[in-house]
Amino acid sequence: MKKVSLSDSGPKVSEAIYGFWRWKDEGAETTAAIERTINLCLELGINTFDHADIYGDFTVEEHFGKVIKTKSFKREDIVLFSKCGIRKSDNGDFKYYDTSKEHIINSVNGSLKRLNTDYLDIFLLQHSDFLADPEETAGALAEVVKSGKVKHIGVANFSVFQHQLLASYLRIPIVTNHIELNLMNTTAIEDGRIDFIKQCFSKPLAWAPLAGGRILDGTDEKAVALRAKLEEIGKKYNANIEQTAVAWLMKLGTLPIIGSLSETRIRNAASASDIQLTNQDWYALYQVVNPFL
Repeated sequence: MKKVSLSDSGPKVSEAIYGFWRWKDEGAETTAAIERTINLCLELGINTFDHADIYGDFTVEEHFGKVIKTKSFKREDIVLFSKCGIRKSDNGDFKYYDTSKEHIINSVNGSLKRLNTDYLDIFLLQHSDFLADPEETAGALAEVVKSGKVKHIGVANFSVFQHQLLASYLRIPIVTNHIELNLMNTTAIEDGRIDFIKQCFSKPLAWAPLAGGRILDGTDEKAVALRAKLEEIGKKYNANIEQTAVAWLMKLGTLPIIGSLSETRIRNAASASDIQLTNQDWYALYQVVNPFL
């Protein structure tokens, strides 16, 4: 799998990225399973890994860090993301957003410690905090970059206006936006987020590339129709439904974040980079869910 520049100033990353949002803490077996997954990804050419402080209730980064500590691969051979911004309430009943300076700095330090690394290649805000002072938030991001603890910054789930607001307070670039994007949810295309990210000379990252499994096994009318079209078009490329759905994202210039724990599905997603859909086939799939012509 080839490596691509995430932005005109950001790092080179693999065309597909592996994310740990579905992982849970199951003790030592989690560390062993993460090590197997890392090795599989590296074998397939996926060298970019996406974390957040809250994944696995603040445990997944620690398991990944144990693998880093074994030195089974060189730290400089992987690209490591982490995020913060979503917190649990004191009683654990709900989640809320926090991108205050204190929380950002504490989160960066916490992720570095758990991951057993001196730096993050990219640190992202996981959600816009409606109550944040954007100048304070921007200042905290600039501070962690200046300290060398973070190489680049990004955002996740930001609207165009939220992205623009934060950028207006920064002198360093925002190199990407993690957005939900798949053939069952194309709102990022229609609401301008894809265009804006590209205008910033960046590549969007697409989470839930298979719509949380709905593309593969959804029983609603739209999912069934889409699956039939994916199967039809996939035959032209000797590709299955998963490969074709991920190739559709790559054709748009987005980088899918793979979250599956299944080796087969990870392999399917990785091999999608070899599929070059024609413009006609890309639009044929888009029209199934957005009949605009």
